[in-house]
Amino acid sequence: MRVLVTGSTGNLGEKAVAALSAIPNLDIRRIGRNTAGKVEVIAADLEIYDDSWAQHFHETDAVLHLAADPKPVATWGSVTRYNVDLALNVLRAASEAKVKRFIFASSNWILGGYRFSREPLRDSTIPRPVNPYGASKLFIERQGLSLSAQSGMLFLSLRIGYCAPGQNVPGPHMGFGRWGQEMWLSNADWEQAVQKSCISPLTHSAVINIMSDNKGMRWDLDLARRTIGYAPVSHHIPKMTTMGTLKESIAMLRDRLLPTMSETPLFGRRW
Repeated sequence: MRVLVTGSTGNLGEKAVAALSAIPNLDIRRIGRNTAGKVEVIAADLEIYDDSWAQHFHETDAVLHLAADPKPVATWGSVTRYNVDLALNVLRAASEAKVKRFIFASSNWILGGYRFSREPLRDSTIPRPVNPYGASKLFIERQGLSLSAQSGMLFLSLRIGYCAPGQNVPGPHMGFGRWGQEMWLSNADWEQAVQKSCISPLTHSAVINIMSDNKGMRWDLDLARRTIGYAPVSHHIPKMTTMGTLKESIAMLRDRLLPTMSETPLFGRRW
């Protein structure tokens, strides 16, 4: 089996490659603009479609698409080029090469507007992104599902939790207060998700949540369990400092007074 990985030199990418390397008889092909000096990474500007790099998608069983601007504060200009145009090119290359399975690194930011609500967050929850980054991920999810319906290529979107670089130890130092800690994703659980997304039997396209089993976590993992057998092994109990609690309260107040991308914005729908 061959898996092609884009964005393989980033935080999630390096961890994904390590996870896939542990699977016997699996060939890993890496491609992207940032090669990090690794000779095994095929250098390519994926945001510009070109047959010279698209040819590497042939004879590939699955594509794990991780390449993107990963910053939640990324501008519309950046996400348009690196999260939308680039992803559309990779989807096109995979479809034309008749790749059987496409795994997309989506994001919890698609539901970022639910930070201070209480309801469970499922794949069917109405999207509420609060920034260009989340909006770009939502667009590619929809495009991937549409392409899957047309071509038959299975599309699996992983709404990934908070997975920091390196050892990825959770705690009050994490951003976004309790919300950030509740959706922490351990390295072990991310690696499990990568492995199972690539090799587990898959009969239909799906959008699934990938977080660790944290106390207070509202992200529903039942569909992930039923779709690929995902079963988180890590657990975290959020801990808040006095300063963290104060920041949380200020953020909640701001969200209520100046709702971002709300269906009922402060100054009316026409604004």
